[in-house]
Amino acid sequence: MATTAALTDDWTGWIDDRWRGFPTGYAPLPIAQIAGRGWRPQDGRMALPLLSLDLATFELNVEAALRHLATEGALIAPHAKTPMSVAIARHLQEAGAWGVTVADARQASVMLEGGLSRLILANQVGGHGGARRLAALLWHHPMAEVHTFVDSIEGVDALSAAWQAENSRGKGMPDLGLMIELGTGRAGLRDGRAAIRLMEHILALPAEHGLRLSGIAGYEGAATVADEKESERRVDALMQRMVDLHSAMRASVGPGTPLILTAGGSLWFDRVLAMLGPAAVADGRTRVILRSGALFFSDHGVYKRGLAAMERRGVGFAGRIMPALRLWAEVLSAPESDLLICGLGMRDAASDQGLPMPLKIWRDGKEAGTADHLVIEKFNDQHAFVRPKANGLLPAIGDVIEFGLSHPCTNIDRHGLIWGLDADHKVRCVLPTAFG
Repeated sequence: MATTAALTDDWTGWIDDRWRGFPTGYAPLPIAQIAGRGWRPQDGRMALPLLSLDLATFELNVEAALRHLATEGALIAPHAKTPMSVAIARHLQEAGAWGVTVADARQASVMLEGGLSRLILANQVGGHGGARRLAALLWHHPMAEVHTFVDSIEGVDALSAAWQAENSRGKGMPDLGLMIELGTGRAGLRDGRAAIRLMEHILALPAEHGLRLSGIAGYEGAATVADEKESERRVDALMQRMVDLHSAMRASVGPGTPLILTAGGSLWFDRVLAMLGPAAVADGRTRVILRSGALFFSDHGVYKRGLAAMERRGVGFAGRIMPALRLWAEVLSAPESDLLICGLGMRDAASDQGLPMPLKIWRDGKEAGTADHLVIEKFNDQHAFVRPKANGLLPAIGDVIEFGLSHPCTNIDRHGLIWGLDADHKVRCVLPTAFG
């Protein structure tokens, strides 16, 4: 298991006060020299708002998740879209992840250039334009192992044409694994007969085209609804469709061909493993690979609720996953007796799964009290309208509020830097993100 000491970025660039969090007016520094300066987000020195990662909590989450998956005989390729950090992706792979998941060719380029060479592209590439872009990228990475989702004959033919064109340039292209996506509520084939036709079409491609059938994919998150029991039924139904196609695929490719069964697994990995695991074990040549990226970070909203639901379903490990991300912002104004204006808005935090939640109040660098009696009423571009919902300490102008968040994916992508904090809330590392 890797340690938090390994969670550093090898980017050699310098940063200055044009970056969120870097102390205003402070001389520029190489990113490798940030640690050890005693910077803390709550003492007024660092520029707020900023996003932080509790390194110890993150490491405990990584250890708990990977240990549980190992006991279940499953693998994980964490989705890079959550932090878009090469350092975090590399750290997770060193800790035991099978590889990394990406959403498009640009994200694939970030990871490949960062030295990660085993990828799942968990999306359709589209038509000839998308296929040519992916082929052009992988022409420069002939040793990469890449598997991409497909759900149409048109998409497969576009990839085939693109691979033939790049191979004609006189340099060997890496083989591309094609994973038939079954879906509901998003992309992916809805009909089992259409999936069989697509499988047969792929198997009929000449081997020299460089495309091979590598498995079956699904995303169970798109199947869920408000009712938990109905969501479980729909998730199980999608997983059963994957199991059924896997049986047909095994019969078609023969016993010796390795196959992959992959699902998202963020908040339903218990059902994913319960449904896909036995099929993989019985087969002996199939791997189950989950793709959750947000699991390692958790949150104080959608993931906290989802993990609690898994714990109710009997997944004891879910209760050991704790929120590792925080947002920090100052109180800028108190224009009314029951209204505070904080320097945190839509440019800094997401609202798609709920607004950030006040956790603690810090005054002059010291913890002054809890903030769970406060609530963000609304956001605008760069301001949060905070009101008390119960009795408690009312923050003063200049106090720093520590916020929890909901949905890591749409919060991290607003930040160019993730500030890694130790147990004393001191900056220990800085992790650049690459959202483009």
